[in-house]
Amino acid sequence: MQLDLNLLTALDALLEEGSVAGAAARLHVTAPAMSRSLGRIRKATGDQILVRTGRSMVPTTRALAMRAQVHALVQQAHQLLSAQQELDLAALDRVFTVRWHDALTAACGTALITAVHRQAPGVRLRLSAEPGTDDAELRRGEVDLESSAGAPTLPDIRHRLVGSDRLVVAVRPGHPLTEGPPSIERYAAAEHLTVSRRGSLRDPIDDALATCGLERRVIAAGPTTAFALQLALDTDLVVTLPDAVTRAAREHLGLATLPPPLPLPEVPLYLLWHQRYDDDRAHTWLRDLATETVQALFAPPTTPQQPLTNRTGQ
Repeated sequence: MQLDLNLLTALDALLEEGSVAGAAARLHVTAPAMSRSLGRIRKATGDQILVRTGRSMVPTTRALAMRAQVHALVQQAHQLLSAQQELDLAALDRVFTVRWHDALTAACGTALITAVHRQAPGVRLRLSAEPGTDDAELRRGEVDLESSAGAPTLPDIRHRLVGSDRLVVAVRPGHPLTEGPPSIERYAAAEHLTVSRRGSLRDPIDDALATCGLERRVIAAGPTTAFALQLALDTDLVVTLPDAVTRAAREHLGLATLPPPLPLPEVPLYLLWHQRYDDDRAHTWLRDLATETVQALFAPPTTPQQPLTNRTGQ
């Protein structure tokens, strides 16, 4: 069955105006053309739709029953085929999937959820664990926004640099490294822990030490930042990780924070999304709000803090 969707627009006008002449004037067509459309509508529906009563026409029982639905369908079609309207956050009803590194989620996930709910109460967030470096979920539309320490290589994956984080050393209070300035030799001689979802026992810190002719001993790899910090608290293991995104967790646990005894590059932080969302106003709002939330982590502190030396958080 072939459907002429123009008949929906004609039917909507006929039901709203209650006359062929009124509907024709509303749609800027001739009365004979509208009369022909009414004939086709009657044939398609098997109903008279409008029947004459004296000098006027009245809708049939079926026409009255379908009037609201027809009007809603026409309005939806106009919205689908017209230019995007202004974003109404109060009326926005949507689910976004945000896949961030666990440390980033712990650091500002609450702030993002709070901000989203305050501005758009109908929006729901699905915070997803970061499984790896596979961009397939972004390309399939299963993930709306992702965090990454590196810019993507695929041309259809967009990215935005939202900040960069310095690396710090976290150890338990009273750890031998807290006794005096930690030298690079003492740092390398300590037992270390890496944070790696894939269990890697090596990271760029090993490359930096190698340029100084040193090698450290990594005895464990933790899957999440939270696990690594707890292990550092309970043992003599040393963990080196980004400062801003782990600051609250380190202070909550009472870990000592030390500056690394060798120059280490800062860790960039990118937000990634698929190009299909470039002109999506709701997605633009989400990534702008996420950018503001994440960048607040890197803002200068509003109150003086202790220098980054032998700080235990106690």
